[in-house]
Amino acid sequence: MIPALLVQFAQMMLVLALAPLLTGVVRKVKARLQRRRGASVLQPYRDLRRLLGKDVVLAENASWLFRVAPYAIFAATWVAAALVPTFATGLIFSWTGDLIVITALLGGARFALALAGMDVGTSFGGLGASREVMIASLAEPAMLMLVFCVAIVAGSTQLSSIAAHMLTQPVGLRVSLALALVALCIVAVAENGRVPVDNPATHLELTMVHEAMVLEYSGRHLAMIELAAALKLLLFASLIGCLFFPFGLAHAGTDPAGYLLAIGLWLVKLLVLAALLGTLELSIAKMRVFRVPNFLGAAFMFGLLGVLLLFVSRGM
Repeated sequence: MIPALLVQFAQMMLVLALAPLLTGVVRKVKARLQRRRGASVLQPYRDLRRLLGKDVVLAENASWLFRVAPYAIFAATWVAAALVPTFATGLIFSWTGDLIVITALLGGARFALALAGMDVGTSFGGLGASREVMIASLAEPAMLMLVFCVAIVAGSTQLSSIAAHMLTQPVGLRVSLALALVALCIVAVAENGRVPVDNPATHLELTMVHEAMVLEYSGRHLAMIELAAALKLLLFASLIGCLFFPFGLAHAGTDPAGYLLAIGLWLVKLLVLAALLGTLELSIAKMRVFRVPNFLGAAFMFGLLGVLLLFVSRGM
């Protein structure tokens, strides 16, 4: 039997090691669908290595917050991603894997990024920070609403308990869970700054959100922020798989072959979600910034309808 602490450490290292690969796969899928060769799926690793090897250039009026923010953002995002059951449930730190805690960690990282964007005082930093806070004020209520929807079904907000309930109990096909899945997909797109909310492949001054806040960063600071963004994408992909497609998750105390099989199935889920994300981004256009509230408002309504349907069905 593999020690529980070793399995937990392996999960933390896996999410850190595979996060840039997921970003590379999404880019590769988009390139192939556009009939381009595209960069290698390993290109994000090369970019991170290049950034880590460069010197940091700081503005003269940058405060300590500007220097500390990249490490705080990376740490909060890594902890949140490590709390999501990726290939196994019931790990030694599973009791901390609460959906509300993960939402709070992501909110703290976003708050630090917005403050860092405004710290230097550039117009682009303030523009990106204001847009990021606007999106966050709409995405977080939708996230909490779908958390309530899933928690009512499973009777808990802990991810391991929810995954175990979905696997062992006769949940069946529920309209409320389908609405929660759609809401989570919309929130994931907005939180990661993907099309149609934002386009991570461009640097257009009038449309960028995330890139506007990190224009003043360079070197290892920019590497930390880019790695945190990749971890956030992996977090939401793993969250969708854990909540709504929990098949293949190993239990604590499984033999090494069971863990390897669970890791393989988790990688398959990530590849499928990466292919779907790349296809989605090429199928739709980026919307105007003032249309984003309507987009996220739909996610909130889906989550709210899911909760209401659960209450109505239980009362009948």
